[in-house]
Amino acid sequence: MPAKSKAQQKAAGAALAAKRGDAPKSKLKGASKSMVESMTEKQLEELASTERKNKPEHVRD
Repeated sequence: MPAKSKAQQKAAGAALAAKRGDAPKSKLKGASKSMVESMTEKQLEELASTERKNKPEHVRD
C-alpha cells in the first residue's frame, strides 16, 4: 500500500527507524507514534519507500 501523501511517507520513515532501533521511540509523536505499534516492519517499509514526487503534502479524508 503506497503512501497517499508526503506527510504519511515521512511518518512511516520515522516509525520504521524507531522500530529498527535507529531512532528512539520516545522522540516519535503524532501518526508515527501509533504506526510503530500497529504496523509491521514490512508495512512500514512499503509506506516509507513510496516515491514522494507529485504527492500532496497532506491529504484530508
